[in-house]
Amino acid sequence: MTEKLALVLPELVLFIATCLVMITGQWPVRAIRNFTPWICGIALLIAGMLATQYPGDPHALFPNLVPYAKFIIAAVAILLLINLTGTVDRDLEDDVDQGKPFLPLRSTGGEFYAFFMFSITGLMLTASADDLIWLFLALELTSLPTYIMVAISTHKNKSREAAVKYFFLGAMGAAIFLYGFALIYGAAGSTNLADIAAVFAKDGLSTLGLAGILLAILGIGFKIAAFPMHFYTPDVYQGAASSVSAMLAFVPKTAGFLALIFIVATVGWNDSGRLPESVEAMIWIIAALTMFVGNTLALLQNSVKRMLAYSSVAHSGYMLVGILAGPGQPDSPFYRNGIAAILFYLLTYGIMTVGVFAVLGALEKRNTDGSTSEADDIEDLRGLCKTHPVLGWTVVLCALSMLGFPPLLGFIGKLGLFSSGISAGQIPIIIILGINSAIAAVYYLRMVAVVYLDKKDQSDTKPASIITLSPFPSRRLAGACSAIAVVLLLVIAQPLISAAHKAANFNAPIPDQIDHTQHDQPTEHARTDYEE
Repeated sequence: MTEKLALVLPELVLFIATCLVMITGQWPVRAIRNFTPWICGIALLIAGMLATQYPGDPHALFPNLVPYAKFIIAAVAILLLINLTGTVDRDLEDDVDQGKPFLPLRSTGGEFYAFFMFSITGLMLTASADDLIWLFLALELTSLPTYIMVAISTHKNKSREAAVKYFFLGAMGAAIFLYGFALIYGAAGSTNLADIAAVFAKDGLSTLGLAGILLAILGIGFKIAAFPMHFYTPDVYQGAASSVSAMLAFVPKTAGFLALIFIVATVGWNDSGRLPESVEAMIWIIAALTMFVGNTLALLQNSVKRMLAYSSVAHSGYMLVGILAGPGQPDSPFYRNGIAAILFYLLTYGIMTVGVFAVLGALEKRNTDGSTSEADDIEDLRGLCKTHPVLGWTVVLCALSMLGFPPLLGFIGKLGLFSSGISAGQIPIIIILGINSAIAAVYYLRMVAVVYLDKKDQSDTKPASIITLSPFPSRRLAGACSAIAVVLLLVIAQPLISAAHKAANFNAPIPDQIDHTQHDQPTEHARTDYEE
């Protein structure tokens, strides 16, 4: 019990903070309402520090994964939190500034930050999961708050439409992987992940177990926005506020990949570093199609949000290469460890994507009809390096990093995926990864060119919108922090890589050591009573 308490101590801190922000977010005093994000930030900082103190679980499939995963979750969550300022209650606070009374019934600030904290708590619980039931509940706690955050992020019908699409497709994805979990339980007779792995190692992967694994992979594909469960992504990213879209790009994807690592680890990688044939074939096909579909459709977009949405799909395909590569042999170096490459790439991707979305949230567009909206069209970023240098260079650095341009942080992340795939003998998928990286260069360099060059295309006769800065400097701060991180983290890349390598240490199942004592197994006395 004490070990479990130490495991979920960061989550308990986040839960206490969540209860507090529900109150402070509705407080009549403006100063206390403004302190709400600070409560979240302090809690995330404490949770990240506590996570690093966890000694690990020697009986888990990945004994050292929890400290690293929770630390990077807390780090990126703080960036996301800085970017969330001003997303909701802007009109209400403007009315208060004009002398009108504060109306708690109109306020959604408390709920908004509470849902954010619940989602991050669910993500940390996903990293802690050692059981199918725990994993399912953690995944749903991660996703359910995001449906509501999308709906309330703006006052436009687009947000509500996006939330409805997201919810119903999310329910379908949850039903699919839950059915898969049920079949896995039926095949293994246990919900504990380590026990399931031991059963599969001892008895082999039965038809029922294989069906469960494949369905679980397909359902989790919704969380990571992998083909064919990616269709919701562009509409939801475009309909939500930029700050919420940044959260969607990192939080559900990280939860999905952690869950996918756990599920695939139950069938394990053989001595040659290969998954069972059917599982490997399914992940291979999904990875290849996800990369091609994401990058090809991103080429056709003028909306930056939709471009980043399809880019997010493609990045999921990149990381699936790490699943195929596996953890390598015991004591394999980082460049041969696909799981370590995924864990490091999740941190890299989270930092890069927050930077671009923060720039979109920091810019406001006054349209010809007098309405105001966030920047979204790629032409809204035209000449940003000259008009707003900090924002412009944030886009340049983050976009080049997502491309994998050396020597930025994204290059180090993508190099790990390439090297681990080559070491595992996955040459065909590595060739596909290289081709897709070249395809992605087209739209990433287009974004860089638009931001760096200020000459408008003469063939474009559409009247230009007036672009101004939003009144929330914290969004510019979030973007600047991301841009600085993709450069400066290179200095401490080796410690981060070493931590990811340690976190990816795979505890291969031992078939004859299955511990049922901690599960709800019928006792001999109970079986005798039943037989009588």
